[in-house]
Amino acid sequence: MAPRLQLEKAAWRWAETVRPEEVSQEHIETAYRIWLEPCIRGVCRRNCKGNPNCLVGIGEHIWLGEIDENSFHNIDDPNCERRKKNSFVGLTNLGATCYVNTFLQVWFLNLELRQALYLCPSTCSDYVLGDGIQEEKDYEPQTICEHLQYLFALLQNSNRRYIDPSGFVKALGLDTGQQQDAQEFSKLFMSLLEDTLSKQKNPDVRNIVQQQFCGEYAYVTVCNQCGRESKLLSKFYELELNIQGHKQLTDCISEFLKEEKLEGDNRYFCENCQSKQNATRKIRLLSLPCTLNLQLMRFVFDRQTGHKKKLNTYIGFSEILDMEPYVEHKGGSYVYELSAVLIHRGVSAYSGHYIAHVKDPQSGEWYKFNDEDIEKMEGKKLQLGIEEDLAEPSKSQTRKPKCGKGTHCSRNAYMLVYRLQTQEKPNTTVQVPAFLQELVDRDNSKFEEWCIEMAEMRKQSVDKGKAKHEEVKELYQRLPAGAEPYEFVSLEWLQKWLDESTPTKPIDNHACLCSHDKLHPDKISIMKRISEYAADIFYSRYGGGPRLTVKALCKECVVERCRVLRLKNQLNEDYKTVNNLLKAAVKGNDGFWVGKSSLRSWRQLALEQLDEQDGDAEQSNGKMNGSTLNKDESKEERKEEEELNFNEDILCPHGELCISENERRLVSKEAWSKLQQYFPKAPEFPSYKECCSQCKILEREGEENEALHKMIANEQKTSLPNLFQDKNRPCLSNWPEDTDVLYIVSQFFVEEWRKFVRKPTRCSPVSSVGNSALLCPHGGLMFTFASMTKEDSKLIALIWPSEWQMIQKLFVVDHVIKIMRIEVGDVNPSETQYISEPKLCPECREGLLCQQQRDLREYTQATIYVHKVVDNKKVMKDSAPELNVSSSETEEDKEEAKPDGEKDPDFNQIMHAFSVAPFDQNLSIDGKILSDDCATLGTLGVIPESVILLKADEPIADYAAMDDVMQVCMPEEGFKGTGLLGH
Repeated sequence: MAPRLQLEKAAWRWAETVRPEEVSQEHIETAYRIWLEPCIRGVCRRNCKGNPNCLVGIGEHIWLGEIDENSFHNIDDPNCERRKKNSFVGLTNLGATCYVNTFLQVWFLNLELRQALYLCPSTCSDYVLGDGIQEEKDYEPQTICEHLQYLFALLQNSNRRYIDPSGFVKALGLDTGQQQDAQEFSKLFMSLLEDTLSKQKNPDVRNIVQQQFCGEYAYVTVCNQCGRESKLLSKFYELELNIQGHKQLTDCISEFLKEEKLEGDNRYFCENCQSKQNATRKIRLLSLPCTLNLQLMRFVFDRQTGHKKKLNTYIGFSEILDMEPYVEHKGGSYVYELSAVLIHRGVSAYSGHYIAHVKDPQSGEWYKFNDEDIEKMEGKKLQLGIEEDLAEPSKSQTRKPKCGKGTHCSRNAYMLVYRLQTQEKPNTTVQVPAFLQELVDRDNSKFEEWCIEMAEMRKQSVDKGKAKHEEVKELYQRLPAGAEPYEFVSLEWLQKWLDESTPTKPIDNHACLCSHDKLHPDKISIMKRISEYAADIFYSRYGGGPRLTVKALCKECVVERCRVLRLKNQLNEDYKTVNNLLKAAVKGNDGFWVGKSSLRSWRQLALEQLDEQDGDAEQSNGKMNGSTLNKDESKEERKEEEELNFNEDILCPHGELCISENERRLVSKEAWSKLQQYFPKAPEFPSYKECCSQCKILEREGEENEALHKMIANEQKTSLPNLFQDKNRPCLSNWPEDTDVLYIVSQFFVEEWRKFVRKPTRCSPVSSVGNSALLCPHGGLMFTFASMTKEDSKLIALIWPSEWQMIQKLFVVDHVIKIMRIEVGDVNPSETQYISEPKLCPECREGLLCQQQRDLREYTQATIYVHKVVDNKKVMKDSAPELNVSSSETEEDKEEAKPDGEKDPDFNQIMHAFSVAPFDQNLSIDGKILSDDCATLGTLGVIPESVILLKADEPIADYAAMDDVMQVCMPEEGFKGTGLLGH
């Protein structure tokens, strides 16, 4: 049973028979006694709800018994952030930069590249003064090479378990929140690095990228007629291998080098034969680099969806790769050893996670680099290229093929790195230059200082926890009050005192006070009764207040509660009495007017009012539970109270008795007396009370106005019957023969006049004809005769001469506008001309046309239709019959960001509706091709309700040709705007 219900049914049971003025101290103690039932510690398993004596389950369990020191703090051991012996340093993932981290680790373990970068000159010399580095100034690399130098030096000699590459990422201008194409990043960065190093004087530095990664092949075309060979030499930094339809890496290489026949329309023009001839074309590998990067093309373009997709094909590869069969010049050393496998975990090309399996060139052991975490791969863990997909059910995974010794299979590897085998042992003496080592030492010093600081904080937390433990053990046993003097303390404060995660604040009992600044009887449920001994210690150590002893029990609140409860108990009897009194007829002038709505809900209103009075003990003078009410909230509450006030439903706007007798009822004096007991402030209206005199006057005036409006409407409708019903109206396109003059008024006047005639009691009469809206500032007409017969016909209404005479009598006309027909010429049939009065203003007419065109081209959320042309016939697709788009921005909108939902048109919607990729879409309107991707709809002449024709190109069956189309029509723009494209 809820505490409040217990209070009313048990503690306040005596209040039904005791008058408020008779409440004694004994009654007050009785009101609180229900909460002072004893709670035997050990019997309760949880805190007894609402019992101030129960001190079980308030948070003490975490302090009882033996406690582990680690529970006193939430600070991790700083040594967990320390680099382990003979391990590598990880890299922080800044959000979506795992693809950058994998390549940094692969490049770092290329010892030749690392050594060459260390030899690059650095501006760090300007940063070093005298015997060391300026302590007050942080080192900021200025170039990409300096960033790499510093990163590699930290990866080599840092004491940290992982380091932050944000400086390097920021220097490249990469978006840390967007996952990018790792293969494209590799290509662009190698190109940037090569371009940067090409300016170095040291040849070992200048040529390191070419020496390590650059190979050469030739596109060779052989004419079948004369046998002439045509070669096109090209350098490469990685071989891009198609994996679709293949199971082994060697098959992918063979397809890359396979011979292609050039026949039919694809014949080759031979310069020797001076004609197109059948020919063969293939790639010949001329030279291979020391580090051979093999890109497995896992991410391909899907023409059906217009997006990339990932191929989850298993590809087998060996740890030793003999490339001699594939090169043109035999006899060299072309045996390669696997040194790294770069992996993409995930089923989508646009999400997932990048990691790397890399071989330590010095120890020959394999490691898994996963951002901050680095794990040695040995034993069963040595499964190169094997990583579970993210967010893919195991049932949908293809079974892994069996692999022999020295071979591996992977469905997630997207790049394989092979190193040329040599008889020489790898160089193990890659030394960090002195200036870089000094920077690393300084960073290591900062790290050590941080470790000491964290360890000290942990120690302080442990010391505080131990002290708190002793305090709780000492005081918790002394908390129960028993028969000794006691005080009340907030349960919330006690729980926070026992909470190890929050510092203990001063005691705050204000939330438990009533408006008399004493203990509220209803707040006992959120208090705890503790011994005076424990209270003295709490207040001396933590302060706060006010202290609540037995004298803090509030007599005023008990008396008020007694009164309210008595009224609530009496309400049921009074409700029956009032209902019986309402059945009797009212005699003479002894009755009182009561609102019917108030009578229907008076019992509920009385209950709510009593609850509000009961709640007034918790709030007074803007106070509620010790806090100040918001002004707006107070106003809102007052407004609600006003809406609920009894008998105010029969008040008129002037505060008097309303004139409508349908909304009120006459009740007897006895019934009103009973109602007044609950609503003493309700407005009182005896039966002899007159209705509001002002409302009577307004009612009479309203009736007179309605009658006048009806008379005016009837007169105008009778005078202009055709204008009201729109019958027999004149038309410019079919000029009536029985007249040579027609008058013009604005259509707005006609519509407003018709509204008044239809509903004269709800609308005001129309008194004037505002034709100035049809004229320019110079007084000239804004419409031509031709436009008034077509697009501008909706703006004007034509008037017969007889109607015009009546309009001039009934309304005030500001400007007379008429169209006249005249016959000119002496030859039969004579030529007919139409002239207006006033005449057309050409300049303003031209300005109006320009504005109309601009309005047509500046719109939002308009409907544009797209029709697909199939066999020169228009076909409307049911799945997407229309395109809701926004067009050109106004000059004002260009400076402000558009809200969500108001974007420029995305014609990828067409792709999904008609299954036509963007580069296969040929769009046109009125014979004009829409080819400018940067243009807005307005500049292209596409206005609301326009129809765009779509003609789709036929799909290309040849995959090689499809790849060419991809490269031309779907360029990768993921790194657009970054430093990778700046060189």
